[in-house]
Amino acid sequence: MTGKSQLGDFLQARRSQLRPEDVGVPTYGERRRVPGLRREELALLAGVSASYYTRLEQGQSLSASSEVLDAIAGALRLDDSERRYLHDLVRADKRRTQGRRPAPERVTEATAQLLDVLADVPAIVLGLRSDVLAWNRLGHALFAGHLDRGAPDLPGQRPNMARLVFLDCHTRDLYADWPSKARAVVGNLRVVAAQHPQDTALHALLGELSAKSAEFSSMWADHRVRECTVATYEMRHPLIGPLTVVQQTMSHGAGPHTVVATTEAGSPSRAALALLAQTITQDTVAADPVRRGPRAGTA
Repeated sequence: MTGKSQLGDFLQARRSQLRPEDVGVPTYGERRRVPGLRREELALLAGVSASYYTRLEQGQSLSASSEVLDAIAGALRLDDSERRYLHDLVRADKRRTQGRRPAPERVTEATAQLLDVLADVPAIVLGLRSDVLAWNRLGHALFAGHLDRGAPDLPGQRPNMARLVFLDCHTRDLYADWPSKARAVVGNLRVVAAQHPQDTALHALLGELSAKSAEFSSMWADHRVRECTVATYEMRHPLIGPLTVVQQTMSHGAGPHTVVATTEAGSPSRAALALLAQTITQDTVAADPVRRGPRAGTA
């Protein structure tokens, strides 16, 4: 999964998804053997030669300027996320090096303090490849209450949210519109793969998901790019029933990022989260004989 192959695949996929009539290219009623635009048509729209565009799509040109890439992005009608992704793919080609073992990911003291402060809000800390590095009690209960709460503390056993979304039946059932959540996961992984083309652990995860999930493989082949920092989801929690949450990424850039789930003030969803918090507090007290205190009738 080199940046070179990703660049060509992305350009070809986007070109095949554009119909001539969408961009004002006349077809004169001819029968077309392939869907979408031809290479020479796309090149004409972008203002570059057909031979140059062909080399770029084949991954044979590493010298494309930002202006040329922006022209191609405009011809392909890419949105801002897809435009940045295109630039990342070309940069990945230019700096391609041998694959390397990723550095261990850790939760900083500041992030740990943030999780502690967000006690009343479900929060999880995700690493570069969507590994769960930490979660607070409410985050664990909302997103993965069926898993061991201490799993993120063991690097070899950390849950991975992308893996859970595609391969775990509990997580699949948690989202009323599972395909929307799945597409967001794939879109984010696309962005990470372009920015870190030599990350061997990421490649292993993508290979595993492609082998084990036909749905992931199909979505990945579609080459949709989506930087999903804010999204609303309808959830169906096994303990508290339906609720609507807004999942927001609170930190950006390199390193782990914190995702929180918020609800509208005064809404049934806010009440449902309060019930979940109460439930896990009661379960904690029931499981801790020190906090339960003495039994009735004992001194």
